[in-house]
Amino acid sequence: MRTLVIGGSASGKSSLAESLAMKSTAPFCYIATMMSQDEESLVRIKKHQAMRAQKSFSTVECYTGLAGLRLPPVGTVLLECLGNLMANELFAPEGAGSQAVESILSGIIVLEAQCLDLIVVTNDVFAGGQDFQDDTMQYVETLGMLNREISQRFDCVIEVVCGIPIVLKGGTL
Repeated sequence: MRTLVIGGSASGKSSLAESLAMKSTAPFCYIATMMSQDEESLVRIKKHQAMRAQKSFSTVECYTGLAGLRLPPVGTVLLECLGNLMANELFAPEGAGSQAVESILSGIIVLEAQCLDLIVVTNDVFAGGQDFQDDTMQYVETLGMLNREISQRFDCVIEVVCGIPIVLKGGTL
């Protein structure tokens, strides 16, 4: 099963994705995409590590080049999150730049072949408005395009609003 979990900042999407993963097929792999660039990002990383500390996830860090990732045998993969991965691919020197969408979609296909269940977390980038500077608008539009592509491809799409999951496509909670 391929599930996309989408929501705004601090909506509860990560908690939901982890609980869905725990209902799925073990062993579990968590792919972390957030680069530690400042104190705020380090705090977020530590928060997410604490959330999954007792949940039997093996963790793999992958900031760019998802298609090159080879995992040990796993049942469920949780990719957290496309927002960070997109920013890395667009703006990091080692990223795919203008080929970010294609790079990430190729990586998703590679992940699908390596697991039984794939859960991907992403940000609802249009929830915060649309009056952004050029680089930010490029990020918002590109992540929006990626979210559309993946939502079409995946079996289940769940939006999280104020901690409440809403099934938009397929599946049940």
